Amino acid sequence: MRISSVNTTGKVGFKNEGYWGMDVKQQKYTGSFWVKGAYSDVFTASLQSNTTGEVFGFVEIPSKSVVREWTEHAFELVPEKNAPDSNNSFAITFDSSCTGNGTLDFNLISLFPPTYKDRKNGLRVDIAEALADLNPVSDFTPSFEMSHTNDHSTFFVSPVATCLKATRMQHGGTGGTLLVRSRIARASQVCGVTSRLMVSASWSTWSGLKIWVLRLVRKDLEITLRLTNSFIVVGVYAGLSLNGDVTSQEDLQYFIDVALDEIEFITASSNSTWGARRAELGHPEPFELNYVEIGNEDWLAGFPDGWNSYLDYRFSMFHDAIKAVYPDMQIISSAASSDPSGDQEGGASPRFQQLPPGAIGDYHPYREPDELVEEFDRFDNEYGHIIGEVAATHPNGGIKWEGDLQPYPWWQGAVGEAVSLLGYERNSNRIPGTFYAPVLKNENRFQWPITLIQYTADPNMTTRAVTWYCWSLFAHHPITHTLPTYSNDSYGPLYWAAGKDEERNNAHVWKCAVYNTTNSSNVPVSVHFQGIKAGAKANLTYLTNAGEDGYAFNDPRTGVNIVNTTNIILTAGPGGAFKFSLPELSVAVLDTELSKTNSTAPPPPYGY
Repeated sequence: MRISSVNTTGKVGFKNEGYWGMDVKQQKYTGSFWVKGAYSDVFTASLQSNTTGEVFGFVEIPSKSVVREWTEHAFELVPEKNAPDSNNSFAITFDSSCTGNGTLDFNLISLFPPTYKDRKNGLRVDIAEALADLNPVSDFTPSFEMSHTNDHSTFFVSPVATCLKATRMQHGGTGGTLLVRSRIARASQVCGVTSRLMVSASWSTWSGLKIWVLRLVRKDLEITLRLTNSFIVVGVYAGLSLNGDVTSQEDLQYFIDVALDEIEFITASSNSTWGARRAELGHPEPFELNYVEIGNEDWLAGFPDGWNSYLDYRFSMFHDAIKAVYPDMQIISSAASSDPSGDQEGGASPRFQQLPPGAIGDYHPYREPDELVEEFDRFDNEYGHIIGEVAATHPNGGIKWEGDLQPYPWWQGAVGEAVSLLGYERNSNRIPGTFYAPVLKNENRFQWPITLIQYTADPNMTTRAVTWYCWSLFAHHPITHTLPTYSNDSYGPLYWAAGKDEERNNAHVWKCAVYNTTNSSNVPVSVHFQGIKAGAKANLTYLTNAGEDGYAFNDPRTGVNIVNTTNIILTAGPGGAFKFSLPELSVAVLDTELSKTNSTAPPPPYGY
């Protein structure tokens, strides 16, 4: 940004209101900016009210700026008082009479409040704590929507390649300092968690690249989340753009090569071409990469031509090339066994993908709660899938996608999601992980209201949605092995899954959801784990909400959490049975470890 002052003396400058405001408290803010141009006085950095102009705190920074080079100016700023609201700005001013020609160039202007775990350039404490408390067990990754672009004139291929020209992607654009690094358009996506997987990001934003791979797959991830044995999923561009542009078979090899370069960047030793580039960027040790997804929702964009090209050659060419170099890599198709949902041109029957042995699919169910419950047993006899996106988005009986989504996750939808999660977890030999999509929503601007966490500039507005509590409950009671279950009753309205956790001295875990939407009767339950005898104890935790017929939600504007949490220590009776009852529309976990720890066991590869 160039600031020029003509025939002006005194202070000039600029201000920025952040993301719809800034929270200002009596705490240390750490900032920096880069300047180029002759200047012999001080810069003033301040936090001030947009409403009244009141300055809450400022600091003067002596200039180091010179004519032909960028120089960094770092500072700390502690406001003298708290601002009454978040309608505030950060400003930088300078005395134009002390410049060489009235002009200064500014770049990389940043201001951080205290960060999570005090990490430099770290995460907002309130948002990071909400993510950490969710108890995920996987690294965040470059997300799958980043493997799409609007059309072939604006390719985004991977974090290893960035756009140097409008119509062509080249390698090598992600290196260098932040001062010269390119920007990319990204439409990133998805978050989720079962016992084994989580991915998170947002939708439709602009971002400086900032070494996406290194930032998103490094083990601490700015946030320590039980990542000792976590695993990484990377989605690669597969030759299809959102407007339906399809890369021809003869031109596809370029993008296959880019994908192989990206995998090398992540996994290869520092002696390799791209491993050396990773080492130059500060991480000489290779990462462990377990999963590569080819494309994203290829059954959707440009249907049917895009889908047909995926079935005819795009998936197989990527699959075979990656497997030839990385035979142990788990390959993920961007479609599920039930995709597509539309008809082919000319009335032809829809085509469905037949995956090669070892490959798995990617299922994206945005559903009514009833539909999620109906799919409880969908994967009992299926080939492997990740659940790449899932959420209850529409109320039962509505006209899906022709009206607005629910404004926030609501309790009935959360219980419906819990039923589907149980179905996925009891099929964990086929379902390595589940992703909620998306996870974060700024209340001031968004595309998609159904998210796990909502926030504004004001930390008091940060809200954990009702679904957050259900997903978190299941994630805090991990299992390493599923157990066979037997019952005198069929599933419904009580749905359940059971397992044990070798990481917690073989603790036995029973998870359930009560999905009864037509009456208010409690459901009697008796759980007996093999080998558990009378007198044994277990912790029962269950979540409920009694309001608004299941349509209650956590509203950021009220700050009221409508999810009720109950904890009870139960003692096994005769035969080792734990007996209790659960209310309508409830989600529960019974765990024989009363003071549990977290499991960090990595998942195995999944296939047929």
